[in-house]
Parts: sequence; C-alpha cells; structure tokens
Amino acid sequence: MDQVTGQAIAMIIYFVAMIIIGIWAYTRTKNFDDYMLGGRDLNPTVAALSAGASDMSGWLLMGLPGALYVSGLVEAWIAVGLTIGAWVNWKAVAPRLRSYTQIAGNSITVPSFLGNRLRDSSNSVRIVAGLIIFVFFTFYVSSGMVAGGVFFESAFGMDYHLGMTLVAGVVVLYTLVGGFLAVSWTDMVQGLMMLAALVAVPIAGVIALGGFGNLADGIMAENPHFVSPFGGATVVGVISAMAWGLGYFGQPHIIVRFMALRSPAEAKQARRIGIGWMLLSVIGAGGTAMVGIAAHNVGLFKVGKEKAESVFIIAGQSMFPSIIAGFMLAAILAAIMSTISSQLLVTSSAVVEDIFKAKGGRRVDASYGLTVSRLTVLAVSVLAAVFAWYKTDSILNLVAFAWAGFGAAFGPIVLLALYWRKLTWQGALAGMLTGAVTVGIWGTFKIFGLYEILPGFLFATVVAYLVSNLTYKFDPEVDAEFTAAVRLARATGAEIDAEYGAGSAYEAMKLNPDGQIVR
Repeated sequence: MDQVTGQAIAMIIYFVAMIIIGIWAYTRTKNFDDYMLGGRDLNPTVAALSAGASDMSGWLLMGLPGALYVSGLVEAWIAVGLTIGAWVNWKAVAPRLRSYTQIAGNSITVPSFLGNRLRDSSNSVRIVAGLIIFVFFTFYVSSGMVAGGVFFESAFGMDYHLGMTLVAGVVVLYTLVGGFLAVSWTDMVQGLMMLAALVAVPIAGVIALGGFGNLADGIMAENPHFVSPFGGATVVGVISAMAWGLGYFGQPHIIVRFMALRSPAEAKQARRIGIGWMLLSVIGAGGTAMVGIAAHNVGLFKVGKEKAESVFIIAGQSMFPSIIAGFMLAAILAAIMSTISSQLLVTSSAVVEDIFKAKGGRRVDASYGLTVSRLTVLAVSVLAAVFAWYKTDSILNLVAFAWAGFGAAFGPIVLLALYWRKLTWQGALAGMLTGAVTVGIWGTFKIFGLYEILPGFLFATVVAYLVSNLTYKFDPEVDAEFTAAVRLARATGAEIDAEYGAGSAYEAMKLNPDGQIVR
C-alpha cells in the first residue's frame, strides 16, 4: 500500500467515525438543554478529555513541538503556565460553576449564569457577553477552517478551498445534528487520538535512534543549549508565557464542560483525568521535538528549521506504516476540528440564549430553541467559511487576541461571581469591558513586551471590585443562593443524593436564609 493511499484510508475512517458519533448523539438530543449542555449528564472522562481536546487545538501537535525544536526548553514556559492554569481551573472553578449554574436558574451558558447570578434585570451583562462571544468565536471558527484547509494543502497537495470545505462540512454536520453530546464525545475520541500519537512518536523515535543515550547525544550535538529553561529568556518573557494560564478561567468553550458534569463531586475525578492527559500530551510534544532534533543530526530524517512545525508530521510519516501515519495526520486534524466544533456550539448558544432571548425574543422552548440553535450553527458556519475562503491576515491577527480577550474579559468575572458575594452586575459589566478593551489596546501597541492578558486580567479585577463596592446592596435571596452553591460544590456524591435528590431534582428554586432548599 503506497503512502498516499494508506493515509487517505485513515482519513476516511476518521471522518466516518465522527459522523456516526454525530448521528448517535442526534438520537439522544430531544430539547434545547440537551443540545446545548447534554442534559448535564457528562461523565468525568468525557468532560475531561473533551475540555482538553477543545482547548489545545493544533498548537499541541504542531506549534509546541516546533517551538521546542527551534529554541529548546525555554519555550516550555507557556506549557507550564497552561498546565498550572488548567489544574487551578478544574480545582477552583469546576465544582462551584457546576453547582452554581444549576442553582442560579438552571443556567446553560456562561453569560446566562452571570445574568442570573447577579440579578441583572437589564440583561446588559448577558447581551454584551453574548456579543463578545459571537464576534471572537466567529473569527476563531474561521481560523480553524483556515487551518484545516492549509493542513490538506500541505499534507496531501489538495486544493486549499476543497480541504477547507471538507473540514467545515464534517464539523458542521456532526455539530448541527448532535449538538453538545456530539461535540463532547467526538472531542473525547479526538483527545485520545492526540494522546496516542504524541506518545507513539517519541517511543518509536527512541527505538529507531538506538536508545536514550543516542537521543541525548544527538540533541547535544545539534543544540547544546536545548535543555536550558532560561537560555535567552527575559523576566518579562517568562512572566508573559506563564500568564497564558490565566486565560483558562474565561474560555467559554472549556468551562462549559464543567457545567455539564453529572454532579459537582465528579469534578475531582475529571480534574485528575484531564491533567493526566495534559501532562502526558505536553511531555509527548517535548519528546517529539527531541526525537526530531536527534534524528536530524544522525540523518534518520531531516527537519529544516523552516519546517519546524511539521516535525510531528515528518516523524510520523518517516517511522510508521502509511495507514498508521494517516491516523497520526488525523490526530492533527482532530485537534483542529475539536476546537472548531466546541467554539461553534458556544457561539450558537450565545446567539440564542444570551442575545436573542435576553433581548426579548420569542420564548426558547424545547422544539423552537432546538431549531433556532441548529439554524444558528449553520449561519455562523457559513459566515466563518466566507472569511476563511479568502484567508485574510486580519482574521488570523484577530485570533491572536482571542485567548487573552476571553481570559481578561470573562476570567476575573467568573472567579468573582463564584467566590465573592458582593459582585454586582454593574461591576461585572465594567470589569468585562475593561478587560476586553485593555487586551485590545495593550496587544496592539505591545506595551513593555508584556502579554496583554496579564494587565487585562488585573485591570478587569480591580474595576469590577471597585464598581461592585459602590453599587452593592444586600439581597437575602442572592446571599442564600450563594451559600447553597458553595454547600453543593463541597458535597460528596452520596451527600448530594441524600440531601438534594439525584440529577436535576436538586435545582434550587426556593432557598431559606441558610442556603437550604425548601421543597
């Protein structure tokens, strides 16, 4: 079997599997809540792996190995910051967000949670948050489609537009019909594919090189400064890299997985699975870079620095049979598609739940909400595809702000909403806008060379705190709801079943002053 045929077969198998999962999810999606949040019935494994896969995108398989290949371990600070941020996110945000979103009016999106939690009768917070999500994620989805087109263009010599259309078509199909369940389960499969590929390449490389000794010798001969974590780094550079971890608290497509867990108690198990996956994946990316350096030195296969981001692709094609190499290529595509599908669904929910409904549109009941959601997925996909068709630099440049923009606009507000009783809707709105504007200005002018998420996050926190203190008025219902959310977040699975009842039965619509549910 020649290389192209084997890789094509692997791609076809992958695409068919994704579509089958989408059809399966369609049979289990009966209403709007199912479509947007899977009926809050996500098990810890699916939640953890889907969150990781939707987070990492192609950066994990191409960007990180390429950066390490060129510059050495000094480029690992971003991975360190992200890993720490992901752990804190699962530890501090996941259980409370899961409990609070259900207690606060059974919220199914981040903006609707903030609106319900803060009693924003003006709906300003929901509408502004929904608009931020819609704008940034439309461009984000477009960027993913661009990446898919470029992938097929570089890996198979396919026409860019055909490759982009193929990726967009499959993603839109399983997202359109299967909703949150399809996105989560395909993300889980894609996450496992990414992990398997990142573990397989370093192991095969060490064997092909003849052991760890030869690996180390090859690395030192090619780049003796590879192992230095501070080689050429500045204090500002290291701080900026570590600051990437702050972005996790405000990424809607990631934290929505927390809201869909079966119970807050399962966040602990999900955290262990998710961080374990992340650590193994990051180590695998580093191992891929090291194998690439040593292999280049001894002539096992060549990777020029101008093709550093292709080190994973080149290694896979050089060391594995064609069909296995095809599945490794599919792992890159999986990373791209998992992010597109997650962002597409979050954008749809922002339009339907947080803009359309909040502005006084028709009530989003089960069947109507489901129809509007699917139409929104289709409309956003078409809009994103139009942008992606022309592959303009302005879109790609805007996407560079997205992680910082979401992290600074939503991160501080989510944390304050979960951990500070006195946050008000006025403070949240002011903080959200401050974070987004700061990121835009700071990122445009590259002030002090500092990554814009750090000042954006800090300024948003300060503004939200100050404005909330000026506008706070004690509300016994909000206070009781906060107490109930904290108690539920800390409860074990057995305690939840005993006190609140199983599943959705513990929605707290009526609370006494101690935060206990009045049945």
